[in-house]
Amino acid sequence: MAIRNIVQLGEAVLRTVAKEVSDFDDRLHMLIDDMIETMIDADGIGLAANQVGILKRVFVISLDLEKYYEFVNPRIVEYSGSEIFEEGCLSILGVKGNVERPSKIKVVAQDRNGKEFDLDADGLLARVIQHEYDHLNGVLFVDKVVGETTKVEG
Repeated sequence: MAIRNIVQLGEAVLRTVAKEVSDFDDRLHMLIDDMIETMIDADGIGLAANQVGILKRVFVISLDLEKYYEFVNPRIVEYSGSEIFEEGCLSILGVKGNVERPSKIKVVAQDRNGKEFDLDADGLLARVIQHEYDHLNGVLFVDKVVGETTKVEG
């Protein structure tokens, strides 16, 4: 496993739509493992492949460093509710902002071996899934901020 460089705002790869994964091979497994290591090293709770310069529809999440979620070719198929919550991003360090998102979602995705699964999520997990899903579509949280962004000391 290796820690990869996290791409920062201004790099074109962050604004590019990622491509569907068709090969569920050792290279994909290595990418996912590296992304988890990179996310942990950066003190993040989610990381999309775009953020490490790879245009594949993959992201990883861990809210507690105990349970890890791996999403390949995800699709959010149901949304409900709404809430505003402050977000930040490993690709936009030092900036936070309030973003309105659905509070409950259902996501359908594949695991690292290509097996399809679905997950109902709410609260922080739903928010992080939507944030990472946006990355796969070239959308950043700053595009959705309600009001002003705030600078934070890192």
